[in-house]
Amino acid sequence: MTEHDPMSEAGKTGSGGKPSLFDRLRALFGLGGLSTRDDIEDALADTSIEDDISPQERALLKNVLALHEVQVGDVMVPRADIVAASLQTKLADVLEVFRTAGHSRLPVHGETLDDPRGMVHIRDFVAYLAAAATPPHQTEPAAGSPLAEPEGKAAASCRWPRRGLDMSLSQANILRPVLFVPASMPALDLLVKMQATRTHMSLVIDEYGGTEGLASIEDIVEMIVGDIEDEHDSGESPKVEAAADGNFIVDARADLGEVFRAIDADLTAIGDAGEVDTLGGLVTALAGHVPARGEIIVEDGIEFEVVDADPRRVKRVKIRIAGALPLPRQVADSPAPGELAKQGGPPEKGGR
Repeated sequence: MTEHDPMSEAGKTGSGGKPSLFDRLRALFGLGGLSTRDDIEDALADTSIEDDISPQERALLKNVLALHEVQVGDVMVPRADIVAASLQTKLADVLEVFRTAGHSRLPVHGETLDDPRGMVHIRDFVAYLAAAATPPHQTEPAAGSPLAEPEGKAAASCRWPRRGLDMSLSQANILRPVLFVPASMPALDLLVKMQATRTHMSLVIDEYGGTEGLASIEDIVEMIVGDIEDEHDSGESPKVEAAADGNFIVDARADLGEVFRAIDADLTAIGDAGEVDTLGGLVTALAGHVPARGEIIVEDGIEFEVVDADPRRVKRVKIRIAGALPLPRQVADSPAPGELAKQGGPPEKGGR
């Protein structure tokens, strides 16, 4: 009986006698038969197999294999978190947005995000400002250009930089196109499309043509290698923080699984949790509307108090588990939202 040689079999399947990546992985883990995704996933999950693959490499391979199930909607930045600029925004204000947001690209829209016009790249923006700051005797603007100064070169030299910053994005003409994709598109397909078109930003459009979110190459790559931070990324505070009174202050964007592990309570079993992914989504589903700041929702012995919110979404939530610790005060004794303001608010120390 001939002994099975996985490497020799793997060598037959590749084009030109060269084994494919899947075949090499099969051979490495000693798998026979046809190459299948399940075989490789099972082998990667089996840590008892002796091989020279590190845990980090295993994690990367698992993420690569899992990417085929990821859709654009899973990686996109939601509409509420998009930092953008309108066509009529002055370049001075765009400069401030770039500074505060720390992004290299900004989507540009008409009156609203549902009227996208393209994006502005920080390199194009800086190049434009540099050209605008160049004295006219070095670079003369074209006749009729918005940057042209009729008063002469001396006056133009003094006003050139300020005049450039006073212009709007529509006048600067430095926009680049973006891709428009549906949330249901496979993330891997979008990655390939972005590489082919050399476009790093895409806007996610819903069935009615409205802007649903934003996805970049970095968002997709982070699904494989984890969060990528550069020198300008400031370390964010933990999404789940233990408060001094034993409760938890949680970023509403935190995944329910993260919150579950942090507070040791299964939030996925509450109400309509199966239909949402984040804590903010759960609180909104339980309330039946976007809850206002100070609103309290109690479900299955767990109290959710909205600490921060705007009319569109919940931002931060305080979680209190009944029975774990005594409440600072009874909810029934607390004034309703807005009631404190009617009563004149708490007394001020030292008067006015």
